[in-house]
Amino acid sequence: MEDTADTIRNRVDESGLTTIDLDDLIARKPIVSFDLADCLENGLILREKPFRQTLKNLKPEDWSEKIVVLHCSNDAIVPEWAWMLATSQLTAHGAAVGIGRAEDVKQALLIEAIQQLPQESFRDARIVIKGCSSGTNAESLAAAIRHLQPVALSIFYGEPCSTVPVYKRPKNPAKN
Repeated sequence: MEDTADTIRNRVDESGLTTIDLDDLIARKPIVSFDLADCLENGLILREKPFRQTLKNLKPEDWSEKIVVLHCSNDAIVPEWAWMLATSQLTAHGAAVGIGRAEDVKQALLIEAIQQLPQESFRDARIVIKGCSSGTNAESLAAAIRHLQPVALSIFYGEPCSTVPVYKRPKNPAKN
């Protein structure tokens, strides 16, 4: 017979908590920049025909499985269709595309991934959203709450061994 006093138990595993590390949702793809300033004529004007040719010359292998951050590093006014054309072409080559700063694009992609989490997998779950995720910010954490709260029994923030309660479903929702 085994001596239970010497048995190591993982009470966190036994607690029934479901841990979500938002860092796991962040695409682990390389981030590359596509500066539309490089496509401007005289640093000021974006002409459609040469721009289309530039996009046509893109090699799929250079963009596939990457996060592409579209931006324009100078003060030129870039027509709206240029962003659409570039996004269309890069997406066709297998890139995830966002416009702006790299940090903002990563956050937008993280929020998109949060919104795609299957809610039914978390129905009546006691969820811990990990606190040491490096790629999160207030907006992505709020998105996680908005997405999971309708189905979760409770939501905590932090580490399973030390959490801050964020939400607990009322026992009798009709009274609230």
